[in-house]
Amino acid sequence: MQAQVLRNQTLKDTTSPLSAFNRFWENVRAIAGPYWYPTEPGDRAFSDVIRTWAMLILLILLIIALVGVAAFNTFISNYLVNVIIEEKDITKFTQTLSIYGVSLLCVTFLVGFSKFVRKKIALDWYKWLNNRTLSKYLSKRAYYRINFKSDLDNPDQRIAQEIEPVTSNALSFSATFLEKVLEMTAFLVIVWSISQQIAIVMLVYTVIGNLIAIYLTQELNKINQEELELKAEYNYSLNHVRNHAESIAFFQGEKQESNIIHRRFNNLLKNIERKINWERGKEIFNRGYQAIIQIFPFLVLGPLYINGEIDFGQVGQASLATGLFANAMADLISEFGTSGRFSSYVERLSDFSDALEEVTKQPKNVSTIKIIEENHLAFENVTLQTPNYEQVIVEDLSLSVQPGEGLLIVGPSGRGKSSLLRAIAGLWNAGTGRLVRPPLEEVLFLPQRPYIILGTLREQLLYPNTSRQMTDAELKEVLQQVNLQNLLSRVDGFDTEVPWENILSIGEQQRLAFARLLVTHPSFTILDEATSALDLENEGRLYQQLQETKTTFISVGHRESLFDYHQWVLELSQDSSWRLVTVQDYRTQKAIATIPSTNPEIKIDDSSQDKSLIPSETTTVTGLSHKEMNELTDYSVTTIRSKASKGETITNRDGITYRYDKNTKVLKWVRV
Repeated sequence: MQAQVLRNQTLKDTTSPLSAFNRFWENVRAIAGPYWYPTEPGDRAFSDVIRTWAMLILLILLIIALVGVAAFNTFISNYLVNVIIEEKDITKFTQTLSIYGVSLLCVTFLVGFSKFVRKKIALDWYKWLNNRTLSKYLSKRAYYRINFKSDLDNPDQRIAQEIEPVTSNALSFSATFLEKVLEMTAFLVIVWSISQQIAIVMLVYTVIGNLIAIYLTQELNKINQEELELKAEYNYSLNHVRNHAESIAFFQGEKQESNIIHRRFNNLLKNIERKINWERGKEIFNRGYQAIIQIFPFLVLGPLYINGEIDFGQVGQASLATGLFANAMADLISEFGTSGRFSSYVERLSDFSDALEEVTKQPKNVSTIKIIEENHLAFENVTLQTPNYEQVIVEDLSLSVQPGEGLLIVGPSGRGKSSLLRAIAGLWNAGTGRLVRPPLEEVLFLPQRPYIILGTLREQLLYPNTSRQMTDAELKEVLQQVNLQNLLSRVDGFDTEVPWENILSIGEQQRLAFARLLVTHPSFTILDEATSALDLENEGRLYQQLQETKTTFISVGHRESLFDYHQWVLELSQDSSWRLVTVQDYRTQKAIATIPSTNPEIKIDDSSQDKSLIPSETTTVTGLSHKEMNELTDYSVTTIRSKASKGETITNRDGITYRYDKNTKVLKWVRV
């Protein structure tokens, strides 16, 4: 599995702490830089940057004030204890207690307000980062091109679930780190003023504790990275079932789907169990570390107080300061532990952002089809290749579709019929030549699987121009034209939003797509088997209405009935060649080719065809036995016999297609 390979590579790369930290820091800079330090025009408004930095400065001041008040409270606590035990002055006790109460109240408000400011900054950052990522995802058709990157999984989850933790964790970690480091420094100074011996031991103890924490955190980082990817795989398997529910139900594939889901869930459980075990060790370390550092001051200061060398308040202050120091250290270690998940989110978001930029860049040193926008459609010496330039789909294609005419593209499955439509839409441009087409705003694409948006019936009909104004009566007339007049009886009007893909059959969805055509009246229409789920009567009605609109249209399909609505046929062959003929000539040639032959050698004379469209030459077709076909192809004799009995064609290694003539006087494979 690709995700497993990537996960292993990720774990391998993180074995070097320095390289892992450098990569993590570069990822953080790439994500945070445009927000905090915008360098390119249009990144962020100057006023927004000033407001963000003002809120950050306010947060820092609140944290400094919080640490200062907390340190001040240790002195108040020391004085309060001395007033109670030594001076026993009720007036001083009341005054000191009042000050102590006010300072504790200040701590409460400072904690609450600092967290509020921190979360507001994180929310504003999340809003900006989410909008920026969505803009990159939806621009230049990156959402489409990124599907061809096999090393990137679940882009939807990365946007929906992994952006917010980046901003919230970044602010939480930064604020906590600053607060706890200041607290540890302040409390260390306080302890130093009471006992330098204790302060030195605390400092050494802190260094040792940090080293152990780094080791624990590094392992948890790896586990957290695995957890994110395993959760993504598990979530994808559940979405896959929802998106293909009907197909699974037809195949009764519940058991197999259950096995797949449970296998991914069990992988996730194993990772969680491993994480629990490591977190148990980390928790024991945190608690033990905190307990030891709280006991130590009493071991040193207890004898000093007993001997009268220090007062009781100093013992309490030192104990409180070391306790707060230990708490701050524990919180800091805990933040380092959760930073593993943060680094995983940062890495995945950074990879996603890099992938979006990569797929939208124009490849260097490669040839692309030049697109010219004019008010007609033509291919001029176009050679179309797959996006990775590994396969030629069609070679040196030249044709022009005249206004108001219909062109039907036919050919064997997998020979690039739909790929030509992708080229027209600009989705695929690998190759050479010139493609002349109208602006895409004037072209409407109707795929075999209609696109059903999340919206109301009115928005379904008006898509993609949902701002168009049409009355209910006009929309009802359109539904009548595509034989969907009963649809309104199943929903509460045009402004009702329901799960359309669940309540409409594929045939109804295809008719709904045709309704969009009648609403928008495009100059050019591209249909990719757009009527494959319709009966011949509905198909004929829709194509007749399409012809009445005087639009220029190109269709991809296999049905014989489609020839009735087009003037030209573009046939694509296995060897990337092509031919353009009139519908009448194509039907004539097909009829001749299907006439049973009484001679194993068949001759087809094309002299009656239009010389301007196809070459006039005589093609000789020789009959071959099963064994001879076996030598010319990669099929076994058994498979060849099976295809002969089923009436299927076979293409040999040279791209020549044969069919089996079942005439009792022939019984040979003859060239088509």
